Amino acid sequence: MFSVGIDLAEIPRIAKSIEQPRFIQRVFGTQELQELQNRHPQHYAAAFAAKEAFSKAIRTGIRGFALTEVQLLHNESGAPYLQLSGKALHLATARGFTRFCVSISHTDTLATAIVLAENETNSIERFS
Repeated sequence: MFSVGIDLAEIPRIAKSIEQPRFIQRVFGTQELQELQNRHPQHYAAAFAAKEAFSKAIRTGIRGFALTEVQLLHNESGAPYLQLSGKALHLATARGFTRFCVSISHTDTLATAIVLAENETNSIERFS
């Protein structure tokens, strides 16, 4: 079975937020920050939206894990993927979610992310 999460992030709001070091430290993981270095705010907004979409896909909302534990990274060809660690990884696997697909996009003002989570235990209904 699959579960899906989607989120929109306002790029101007994220652009203002990333001016604050505390926001950056609370939201973005180390590898993610390496990729985001010298990038435009829409990339930060897409990463933020991916974290929200992940939380919706596993049906927890953003609780029980740190945002830095869900990193939006890109492979050699530029395709996005999620790298989970810590409590985010534990929470996802405990709920039976074993694979994730992510897609991101943006306009001048909005960034969006959609996450498709595969649940191999077929137990999504119990989390509704």
